[in-house]
Amino acid sequence: MTTERIDPPALSPATGFSHAVVATGSRLVFLAGQTALDRDGAVLGDTLPEQFERALGNLLTALRAAGGTPADLARVTVYATDVAAYRAHAPELGRVWRCLAGRDYPAMAVVQVVRLWDEAATVELDGFAVLP
Repeated sequence: MTTERIDPPALSPATGFSHAVVATGSRLVFLAGQTALDRDGAVLGDTLPEQFERALGNLLTALRAAGGTPADLARVTVYATDVAAYRAHAPELGRVWRCLAGRDYPAMAVVQVVRLWDEAATVELDGFAVLP
């Protein structure tokens, strides 16, 4: 797979995401929403950064099981129960992202939701990847 990340100069600078990702490959992987659940179904982490790290780790575990890598991610949507808290923790969340997924950012969006399926969850990530 090849990806081309496009950040037009006419748009605001992309920090921690890409404005567009052109992906070519032969296999699409659609990743279900992942929260901070452990294998027993319990939400781990008391803070947003702790839950984000676990949710991203879960998303990447599913991606790797399908044969992909973080660089194959074309799109990720983050659902947060408190966007103000997400923005306040953005530098720390960025460090978590870079540690787990690297610096090849997919196209991303953050959406505030009233609540998630698991009431204790504060963040959920889903997305899709393009694999060779």
